[in-house]
Amino acid sequence: MTGPTVTAVELLHALPALAPYARTATLLRPSAGSPGPYESSVGGPPLWPVDEPWPRCRQPHLVYVREKLTDAEREAWQGIARNRRQRRRHDGAHVLTAEEAATQSRIMDGGSLDLIAWERVRLVPRPVPGDGLPMVPVLQLHARDAPALRRPPGTDLLQLLWCPQDHAEPEGQPRYWGPVVELRHRASAETGTTAAGPPVPGGAKEVYLPAPCRLEPVEALDLPEQDELPEELYESVEQWAAGRGTDYNRVLGCLPGWKAGGWPSWHLTDFTPLDCRCGARMRLLLTLDSGGDPGLNVGRYGELRVFSCPEDPDHPMRLNIQ
Repeated sequence: MTGPTVTAVELLHALPALAPYARTATLLRPSAGSPGPYESSVGGPPLWPVDEPWPRCRQPHLVYVREKLTDAEREAWQGIARNRRQRRRHDGAHVLTAEEAATQSRIMDGGSLDLIAWERVRLVPRPVPGDGLPMVPVLQLHARDAPALRRPPGTDLLQLLWCPQDHAEPEGQPRYWGPVVELRHRASAETGTTAAGPPVPGGAKEVYLPAPCRLEPVEALDLPEQDELPEELYESVEQWAAGRGTDYNRVLGCLPGWKAGGWPSWHLTDFTPLDCRCGARMRLLLTLDSGGDPGLNVGRYGELRVFSCPEDPDHPMRLNIQ
């Protein structure tokens, strides 16, 4: 038996002090299909001028490397294992000493160990050969399907592409690990004709290749999470939601899934506000989700969020994964 259905509109009516924090989000709701270049889509063919070069990623990609441990490293690791077995036999202790933990950390060097081959396995950045890896079209969104989303003047089409490989802190994205992302804003009426289709990248990670999906966009009110509300107001919000048998976060606030605009959730980390180089607090532009019909997997099966500057959408974006 399900609990009562409540809406953000009811919450705002009950607590008018929450109204200044409400944002309009467009829930994109991708579903498997065969979209055309003139439709909003995930993983569909983009509206792209024939004479415009297709973007390629030239930033270093993360690749797995295997390194044979030195004799000294192997002996140190085996010595730690022997010491732990002896302690376990004598007093049942399983905990590493601080010195042993430091030694193991130095040997692993940010990776893991293959104790059969006695090799260290690490992800390291490597230059991309040739002209780089072709970017993959991930999202195409027409203004008619997300009218509340802020865009540069004279544009009505937003396109998101990414490199289907992992990168560690790519240029302009500190504390970020994932695919390099590019945004294109266009005036669809001036795009002219369309290209035959994007080039197929070789060596792409399958989890970064979206299955073609049509969108079923619907607008909804989105509300922020605890850290972005005054403490007393959040307490009132929680009490109101609990009294109606529901949870505020991810039900009435920080709506999950693919969306344009709205509020970001910080459900895996502490609240991490992102500021533009101009000093303005950045706002959530897009949320791309793992799973579902697109079949993507970002981070640990999480959400990739794109933030933009509310003062000038031409300022560099910021990326974050939860």
